[in-house]
Amino acid sequence: MSTLLRLATAGSVDDGKSTLVGRLLHDSKSVLTDQLDAVERVSRDRGLDTADLALLTDGLRAEREQGITIDVAYRYFATARRSFVLADCPGHVQYTRNTVTGSSTADALVLLVDARKGVLEQTRRHLAVAALMRVPHVVIAVNKIDLVAHSEGVFRSLAAEVRAVATELGIPDAHAVPVSALVGDNVVDRSDHTPWYDGPSLLELLETLPPDTDPVHESFRMPVQLVIRPQGAARSPEHVEYRGYAGQLASGSVRVGDEVVVLPSGTRSTVAGIDLGDRTRDVAVAPQSVTIRLADDVDVSRGDVVVAASDPVALRQEVTALACWLGDEPLRPGARLLVKHGSRTVLAMVRSVDGRLDLDALRLAGADSLQLNDIGRVTVRFASPLPVEDYSVSRRGGAFLLIDPDDGRTLAAAMADAVAPGEHPQ
Repeated sequence: MSTLLRLATAGSVDDGKSTLVGRLLHDSKSVLTDQLDAVERVSRDRGLDTADLALLTDGLRAEREQGITIDVAYRYFATARRSFVLADCPGHVQYTRNTVTGSSTADALVLLVDARKGVLEQTRRHLAVAALMRVPHVVIAVNKIDLVAHSEGVFRSLAAEVRAVATELGIPDAHAVPVSALVGDNVVDRSDHTPWYDGPSLLELLETLPPDTDPVHESFRMPVQLVIRPQGAARSPEHVEYRGYAGQLASGSVRVGDEVVVLPSGTRSTVAGIDLGDRTRDVAVAPQSVTIRLADDVDVSRGDVVVAASDPVALRQEVTALACWLGDEPLRPGARLLVKHGSRTVLAMVRSVDGRLDLDALRLAGADSLQLNDIGRVTVRFASPLPVEDYSVSRRGGAFLLIDPDDGRTLAAAMADAVAPGEHPQ
């Protein structure tokens, strides 16, 4: 049975990311015939001898030019060994927010580096994002290796430089592959042009990466998205007393008969039933979306979190977090924002800005504000306590968003208690 790998791409402008995405789709036979015919026709009209595979993502670029700068465009493809969901993130510095979004759920990040240009500031920024988001696997694709005469020395030197940066940021095992997205060297098939490279092709590596830690093995957590209580015509005799709490399991598993705690109230109850559509189940596991029925008539509403009674979450009024600032205006102490954690949104205030990540020194430096695309440490106080976990323990339970209360724009992605580069866990 094939497994699913969530994959995000990153890289600076003109590193060849669009061409690599197109090459992966083309050589894995994931492009429809009419799509390929259209690309070949446009390529001929532009005077090209071969199909420009970067055109396969032209529609995505057009969307970004129309102002879609936070959402990530996804592509789906599969091989005989694995299925992939590819989050296509743009490379320009102003779109760093897309890399944050794509990396937040990724199992692997493919970071492109131009063999002629080496490590750039955006390379460091994307590696920092991958480290902060705890992306399990980072793959360095040293692209345009054909433009440096397939030089082994250039590849080894670049791979060592990127790995050194990755190690400083807390990414211990970054894989490196020499590729040419334009001609296909080591993208899907191994190339005869790099006889000195005895490793797998990029696709072969992606097919064999172990999956992320299974959230099923973590403690049970389920943010409530909807309280289901049939009304009026929807009420049938068997549904007169029905009250269910619907949501997606963020982690763990739950069985009928398990004791649970509803947060923030702290009320205890027992799971009386689990519904999946029109079917009943004895057990539910992450990331299933289900409706849970409780044995007691308790006060539960959207935004509450149902957790395992054996491992509840402490409620917190204030947290210190690393934040990727995505707002056009600087973040300063005293800012009043909204915090969205799980399915709950509360008012909050930024108590302090405690530092900013220096991308050259790869250390936190003193700062009293965060500018667009800065990564820094902030202390946030909530108007109501939230069950925020340590991000190193739970990617879902430790992440939250800072939102503009006036227009609903996402201003920052934050990771509670996250360790910055150069620091050591307490």
